[in-house]
Amino acid sequence: MTHPIPRRPEEVTAAWLGGVLRADVRSVEAAPIGTGQTGATYRLTVQYGADTGLPSSFAIKLPSQDDTVRDRVAIGYRSEHAFYRDVADQVQIPIPRSYHCEIGGDGAEFVLLLADMAPAEQGDQIAGCSAAEARLAVRALAGLHAPSWCDPKWTDFPGIAMPKPDAAMASGMGEVATMATDLTLDKLGARMSAEDRDTLKASMAVVTPWLQTEPDRFALLHGDYRLDNMLFDPDRTQITVVDWQTLGSGLPARDLAYFTGTSLDPVTRGSIERDLVADYHAALVALGVSGYDAQSCWRDYRLGMLQAPLIIVFGVAFATSTERGDDMMLVMAERSCRAIRELDTLGLI
Repeated sequence: MTHPIPRRPEEVTAAWLGGVLRADVRSVEAAPIGTGQTGATYRLTVQYGADTGLPSSFAIKLPSQDDTVRDRVAIGYRSEHAFYRDVADQVQIPIPRSYHCEIGGDGAEFVLLLADMAPAEQGDQIAGCSAAEARLAVRALAGLHAPSWCDPKWTDFPGIAMPKPDAAMASGMGEVATMATDLTLDKLGARMSAEDRDTLKASMAVVTPWLQTEPDRFALLHGDYRLDNMLFDPDRTQITVVDWQTLGSGLPARDLAYFTGTSLDPVTRGSIERDLVADYHAALVALGVSGYDAQSCWRDYRLGMLQAPLIIVFGVAFATSTERGDDMMLVMAERSCRAIRELDTLGLI
């Protein structure tokens, strides 16, 4: 017997969960986790009728409970479904185990049942992270990029949110980025320094040629590789990466630069970024990437920093505004605009 995809937490019943787990589930209780703006995540506490060997708790991700947001970000649900269906078993980045992933209604109906990673703690985007946490993140990232390095099968496949850009797509993205920048400055510009406003505008004015730089070097991209999408175990020795709604293909170091540029205090970033890039490069080589020297990796890192303002202006312009969300975007913009200036990213385009 099949059960409809649950739309709301109250529809995650014992019957539905028992059906997808093929187990005797007697009861299930849902409690919200986090404050996701494009999805709704809950922790499920489960009781079974017999010993099943299954966990007593899970994390479940449902669409946004706001119908307007749900319909607008359905592409993100399709992306996450594609990741767990087609990609997860092909890469080595640490992710939660998926117990069930299902989609319908052109993406507006979506459910993802994952292992509960408690007591792991979510990173704090506003506070930033330590050097040790940053090293975990950049080494883990190589586990996504290396297995998909320059493999054309990952440039465009069903469900991917951001395929490898061709000339037409790059041009369209450039136009949208310019529009999103105007909306971002209308919303948040008064809280930004004049220097950061100028950097943001200059960066987004060159999105089209930026997207077409180094077209022969590509891999799968997380697309939003930052602290809020990472879980750290209590002693900060392991990391788990979540939220695959922005899965894409492009210059690999875009993910790396986006992480360091938005998730580290600028002083900390400036003092350790060469070591972090070296760690990332060494991890790629260890996983089999060849013909990619450390100097090219450093240049790609500098070039990739435009990923940060690109995601920021899209987030501000098109996502639901919240107080924490606005504060977070401002911190990310301040950090990454400074990185763009210090690394002379615009001079590479």
